[in-house]
Amino acid sequence: MSGIRTITFDLDDTLWPIKPVIERADRRLYSWLSEHYPRITEKFSRKAILEVRDRVVHDHADQIHDLTFLRKSVLGRISEAAGYGTHMVDDAFAIFEEERNIVDVFPDVRPALTSMRRSYTLVAVTNGNANLEKIGLRDLFDDVISAARAGAAKPARQIFETAVRAGGATAGETMHVGDHPEHDVHGARRAGLRAVWVNRGGHDWPDELPQPDGVVADIAELAAMLEIER
Repeated sequence: MSGIRTITFDLDDTLWPIKPVIERADRRLYSWLSEHYPRITEKFSRKAILEVRDRVVHDHADQIHDLTFLRKSVLGRISEAAGYGTHMVDDAFAIFEEERNIVDVFPDVRPALTSMRRSYTLVAVTNGNANLEKIGLRDLFDDVISAARAGAAKPARQIFETAVRAGGATAGETMHVGDHPEHDVHGARRAGLRAVWVNRGGHDWPDELPQPDGVVADIAELAAMLEIER
């Protein structure tokens, strides 16, 4: 790991678990729609809304990296279909967004990032739409690169190249850290970065992918490893 100047971090499932967050946010949004726009939930079950989302993704294949755009487009479609128009989209999305940014950050994260920030430039790189200001971690990062901002989602080279530029080092001096073998590790390495796999669940590495540059159980282990090597 010598020569590293910038470390880029995935967010969802690397710094906090995301599945329970999205499930909770979807439930709250559906309940809000039922209360304020009941014709929507009378016409669309949660499963039916997922089917609308599939159609939106198909119709806007050039925007699949922008999850906020996709979700607002779904809200607009189901609202129009129920006869409400689209004036409610921003209010409805705000309900989802508020809940989506209530996360349980893994306890190792803040201490480890605080330690690493003393020696490295830290950049968040995410396919999602988490708001680090609302979550309370923005102070630990020099920049945040979302798929919407980069115009492409991981594992595309474009988002990693955007992150490298934001970090101010070369690709070879940049290390990406994330939980997803293909989107994070393999994508980063194809873009010329070094990559560390965060394997919190003790999973097996996919046989079809080249091995990562390192494997850690959590961010604290990464911080300790980097400290030893400095």
